[in-house]
Amino acid sequence: MNFIDGEILYIDKPLEWTSFNAVKRVRSAIQRRLGIKKLKVGHAGTLDPLATGVMIICTGRATKRIDELQAGVKEYVATIALGATTPSYDLETAIDARFPTGHITHQLVLETLRQFKGRIEQIPPAFSACKIDGHRAYKMARRGEEVRLKAKILVIDEIELLDFSPTAITIRVVCSKGTYIRALARDIGKALNSGGHLTSLRRTRVGTVPVSDCLTIDQAVELIETTDIELPDNFTVSCPD
Repeated sequence: MNFIDGEILYIDKPLEWTSFNAVKRVRSAIQRRLGIKKLKVGHAGTLDPLATGVMIICTGRATKRIDELQAGVKEYVATIALGATTPSYDLETAIDARFPTGHITHQLVLETLRQFKGRIEQIPPAFSACKIDGHRAYKMARRGEEVRLKAKILVIDEIELLDFSPTAITIRVVCSKGTYIRALARDIGKALNSGGHLTSLRRTRVGTVPVSDCLTIDQAVELIETTDIELPDNFTVSCPD
């Protein structure tokens, strides 16, 4: 492997890790192996700390491909609690309102999900990395400031009901770049004349790469520590501190 010229690693991001945590762990392992203090490492497509699954990490010159890689179609499996909302649309914040669910049937959910297939408009969550006048929306939201974000056009290629109860559903979603599954949970809850928020999320595929082909963080570090390393011409390895 040649981490300077560029490698692409597919990682199964652990629960409660930020995307930055995963990048930092991989970068540190490479720096230790090569005995260097600086290396460009980035990721294609952020995952929230409460989400798991496919995350693409690029090193060296492969970071130039980040825009291309994160544009790939993504697949998720999500569980949505019905009958309650949270400000962040997931478990990061506490429930702020409750709604009835007695009217929700399997057939109603199927009919409602069909409304979300194809081109849709979606307003990103206030608790997101979107920027407003140079400020991150989630930082404004955590300070209690009003956050107004514009709707974006997205494409939902597939949306499938995997499990149903009147108080929780599990769905599989294949969608375009920029789709917030937390916001989809919010909108599905509203469309059901109830409330909804995300309780679990797993990114199961990016482009043609399924999560079954991904490395755990520990496996990625072991690969970095044990694989044969190719180095560019004139590259000097120094002894680590």
